[in-house]
Amino acid sequence: MPVQIPDDTDFLSFRDQCESNDGWVARYNKGGVTVWCRDEECKTVQKLKAKRKTAMRIVCKDVTAETLYDVLHDTSYRKKWDTNMIDTFDIGRLTVNADVGYYSWKCPHPLKNRDFVTMRSWLPLGNDYLIINYSVKHPEYPAKKDYVRAVSLLTGYLIQNNGANCCTLYYLTQVDPRGSLPKWVVNRVSQFVAPKAMKKIYKACLKYPEWKRKHDPNLKPWRYPEQNMLPCINVADLTVQRADSLENIDESTLSEEKAQHHSDDDET
Repeated sequence: MPVQIPDDTDFLSFRDQCESNDGWVARYNKGGVTVWCRDEECKTVQKLKAKRKTAMRIVCKDVTAETLYDVLHDTSYRKKWDTNMIDTFDIGRLTVNADVGYYSWKCPHPLKNRDFVTMRSWLPLGNDYLIINYSVKHPEYPAKKDYVRAVSLLTGYLIQNNGANCCTLYYLTQVDPRGSLPKWVVNRVSQFVAPKAMKKIYKACLKYPEWKRKHDPNLKPWRYPEQNMLPCINVADLTVQRADSLENIDESTLSEEKAQHHSDDDET
């Protein structure tokens, strides 16, 4: 399947999905963070599968929409605050507002770690900012032996400007982890991991202006395309990553007792 770079219609559709409450079930609502889940059935040629879609929202006081937008883009800074991340890097650029990147993240032991190769696109839309991605197949970045290559069907952020020094962040994700996960993992993600991740982004935003002043303060290629030194990628060299072409593992029988949870993962 050919890769299509999102246009304004796609961004507007994503914003509508973030703002809609239809069909969502609240799983967490505490400390200014809300997490919703919705199970959707996706038809494939072989069978009918339930895919879980997760949405989150947090109001970020004392943070401008522009700062939050920069934090989500700045891969150098992400390495400072994203403790779930193993590695991330940009592979190449497609257009002035679209690129391809790699991201790997730690799963609770004894689950295997996951990684992604995604096409990411971003757009300021009025007073809002949007970033969306979905998985693609890049010939030079095949699945790795020690990771399970997961698939982002649609993942992204909506940042709404609430005034001079306040904004709201929505995070919407629909991911195929390429495996049957235990119920305790699914519950833990919605009740502990997801809220903590949103709070971690908020705390990172509060510290970002000071950090950025000391680390290439004028370098923001996501805002200024002329600063982007990534190699160009031909979109024709990419294809949409089909989940059914990847390894599918069964981790549903793994017990929670065997999981090694770090103390910071238990914060709410």
